[in-house]
Amino acid sequence: MTRSRENELAEIVVDASFRIHRTLGPGLLESAYEAILMHELQKRGLNVAAQVPVPVVYESVRLDTGFRADLIVEDSVLVELKSLEKIAPVHKKQLTTYLKLSGKRLGLLINFGEELIKNGITRIVNGMPD
Repeated sequence: MTRSRENELAEIVVDASFRIHRTLGPGLLESAYEAILMHELQKRGLNVAAQVPVPVVYESVRLDTGFRADLIVEDSVLVELKSLEKIAPVHKKQLTTYLKLSGKRLGLLINFGEELIKNGITRIVNGMPD
């Protein structure tokens, strides 16, 4: 997938997140935001998978208990959702690791718990904040 397509997908995810947050505000469970964002993205014609298992391979041993990606959009952009008062540094590290394990280049960490959603969106490319 081209970087321009990844960027386009990220813009769509961010736009949908703004719309959801503007309508519902902070305070719902993460699982509710996940279901709503998935619905919103599918309405926009995107292929979205939720709770996608991504294995960890360690010393040639495949461990299927690695993690579950909250959402993967168009098999390209990994979206990790939170509903917290504030994002901690560990959450960004978590997304960085998820990108590495999944082989994805672009990830979005979206915290619906922020009063202003723009303060709750972090974009990470190749493991580095963008």
